[in-house]
Amino acid sequence: MEDFQTIAIFNYSHEIVVLKHLLEQEKINYFFENETLVSVDPFGSFAYGGIKLKIHISDFEKVQKFLDDLNNNLTIV
Repeated sequence: MEDFQTIAIFNYSHEIVVLKHLLEQEKINYFFENETLVSVDPFGSFAYGGIKLKIHISDFEKVQKFLDDLNNNLTIV
């Protein structure tokens, strides 16, 4: 766990669904800190510090690209 770093923080559990799928598809090791806690108590998300995406430092650049692509190409119909 020492080699895992936080790369992104989300406020609600529905925000991580697509990202989970992408990470699993690419076989990237990850975990979401506070995911269960926030899903049980969504109004406490800010108090808990949100849902933190933690990844291995060797995958940092690859995951940052996923995050950038999701943020830049997201369109709402």
